Amino acid sequence: MREYTKISVYAIQALLLLFGFPPGVLQCAVGDEGYCSVPNQKADSNSQPLYWKVTNPTLSPEHLQDLPGFTRSVIKRDHAVITPESHVFSPLPDWTNTLGAYLITPAMGSHFVMYLANMQDNSKSALPPRDVERFLFVVMGTVVLSNASGISHRLLVDSFAYLPANFEHSLKCDTSATLVIFERRYSVLEKHISELIVGSTDKQPLLETPGEVFELRKLLPVSAPYDFNIHIMDFQPGEYLNVKEVHYNQHGLLLLEGQGIYRLGDSWYPVQAGDVIWMAPFVPQWYAALGKTRSRYLLYKDVNRNPLNS
Repeated sequence: MREYTKISVYAIQALLLLFGFPPGVLQCAVGDEGYCSVPNQKADSNSQPLYWKVTNPTLSPEHLQDLPGFTRSVIKRDHAVITPESHVFSPLPDWTNTLGAYLITPAMGSHFVMYLANMQDNSKSALPPRDVERFLFVVMGTVVLSNASGISHRLLVDSFAYLPANFEHSLKCDTSATLVIFERRYSVLEKHISELIVGSTDKQPLLETPGEVFELRKLLPVSAPYDFNIHIMDFQPGEYLNVKEVHYNQHGLLLLEGQGIYRLGDSWYPVQAGDVIWMAPFVPQWYAALGKTRSRYLLYKDVNRNPLNS
């Protein structure tokens, strides 16, 4: 059996006090093994659909009900945490019966956009701008992806699709569905062409993560035609990143399940399912999973291009 890297309760308490968190922000319950977990949190019911906390977030925690103007959202020069209570939905341009919330855009310094699309009855997507590629991941409901040749794919929760730039396609939904979508202007590389990809997370192999304990799946090929990838990363309670990362890549992250602590720059943020994070190049970053259930997040990362050509 694999040994997990865990954080002691005393280390977590010390970190919280060191970085200015009041003692009541995270009350730690010490179990038989002496590790930290959040008390009074019921484990997800098996009857709930996958990723249900993303589409049914905790908007008003009990201890904050008397602070109606409070939000955990934070926007800084090199990172942002965008939490569900501050999402603003409006009709998506040229989509039918669909509301969208843009969470990461070039206005904050990114080279990509990340948004949620809430498709309603008889809804239909629009195409992205010219030369822009699209990646979508289904977090609730079912959508049908069709191309110009009439070939269709039925995408369920945990399914995804990559649409190359200028690829004719449409997404349709008869009832309701929620998608997380990434779009960016394709970085052309001579003699390399990206292609349509449709798949599901559970069909992707677990990859080696030397020096780390988390489980990693990559949803796109690790090859030159693709200028970004999407990672699914799973942490068991108490596991954390061993590397305190500082790199040239940008990230867009959606926490799909669980909760934990994310370090961004000199700040430490409690995060939970439904939270979105933007990380600029070279911002120090680190994650630790807390609670009693698996922590899973979806992560955008630009790859396979020389930074001098970006």
